[in-house]
Amino acid sequence: MAGVVVVGGGFGGMAAAARLAKLGHEVTLLERAAHLGGALTTLELDGFTWDAGPTSTLLPAVIRDLFRKSGRPLEREVDLQPLDPVREHRFADGSSLRLPGGSRAAQLAAFDDLGPGLGRQWVDHVESYREVWELLRKEWFERPFDDDVAPRGLKALLSGRESLDKRLRRALRDERLRLVAGHRLVLDGHELRDVPVFAGVDVYLEQRFGAWTVPGGLAALGTAMAERLALRGVTVLTGTEALDLVLDAGRVTAVRTVRGEIAADHVVVAIDPRRLPALASYVRRTVPAIPPVVCHLGLRGELPDLPHEVVVHGEPMLVVRTGGRAPDGGAAWTVLGRGRLAEDVLTALARRGLDVRSQVVARVDRSPRDLVEEWGGSPHGVLWQGPRTARTRLGPRTPVAGVLTAGAHATTGSGLPFAGLSAAQRR
Repeated sequence: MAGVVVVGGGFGGMAAAARLAKLGHEVTLLERAAHLGGALTTLELDGFTWDAGPTSTLLPAVIRDLFRKSGRPLEREVDLQPLDPVREHRFADGSSLRLPGGSRAAQLAAFDDLGPGLGRQWVDHVESYREVWELLRKEWFERPFDDDVAPRGLKALLSGRESLDKRLRRALRDERLRLVAGHRLVLDGHELRDVPVFAGVDVYLEQRFGAWTVPGGLAALGTAMAERLALRGVTVLTGTEALDLVLDAGRVTAVRTVRGEIAADHVVVAIDPRRLPALASYVRRTVPAIPPVVCHLGLRGELPDLPHEVVVHGEPMLVVRTGGRAPDGGAAWTVLGRGRLAEDVLTALARRGLDVRSQVVARVDRSPRDLVEEWGGSPHGVLWQGPRTARTRLGPRTPVAGVLTAGAHATTGSGLPFAGLSAAQRR
């Protein structure tokens, strides 16, 4: 038997490979870069180390389940810890909110501190996603969608015409609450008027389960996953770009790479399908969500006491993440910019009251183009262009026999847990 070939060594591809190998399949994983991890890696300069991509995750149970079902429990590999607070939101009027996670009562109190009555508005909005999440989890994220047997409620949810922007304006009268509710999607590159209501479920997950990170960098998850692949006997070929799928009578038989053809009974595509001509025609109506501008900073001297993440709302929206590793006396921050950025990102940050320009001793800038080229695609998956995007994106099944998908482009959620769920679907 030729076995299974997984194309892409990001978190979704590694998760799929580990699960398949644990089930007894002979698995080969192809990765175009010289190392595994995709966006889940680190960047180092002058003793400073930053997460290249995400720095926190929702739904820790998804990651725990992946490690448990592919070998040893997560706790033996990685120290996953809750964030408290999840982040700070700073608004243009000078007010701010430190958002707790994992607690309805704590969030209610935090929003009431922002303004009388705002806590009830917020928790009522979050509560509206309880049944939405249960339906999505059971019938959308944990199993491939089948129009013939899908529950009526799921079909209605997926085809709803109301945008998240409209829902937020109706449910949250204070603009600051709307900014908090939509900021994650905006940071990922989406316009809220094009996002369906159900895509706003992250606020429920954050309140119910909290947000989590690994001290020193979430990239430790990527390292642990790479070690898990070795434990499970997965053949890993780095520096091996997949060029296309080889088909015979409509079924995949091999993957064509820069090293030649690799035979396959099944293929799991965990990269942007546009990169494979055999699949490109099936995703022509979708476009990728482009990453934000990223600036990694090595800093010295006295700095403000910030939580793991600070979102500075306005135009552009700026996000400061403080969890990198630094030499003694230093700090490693990452600043992300989304929107009309007509000046240096640190100048924009200084105008919002966080001026660290004189304390920079190391700096690495990454444009959206740099990131896409480095990672071979966008880790933010498919851009929302209305509710139809949920079905026009490709995955987890495809029209090509023997070909499945996983990872950011195969799911409608953003981040590690949704990539992990895409790799765990009962296919």
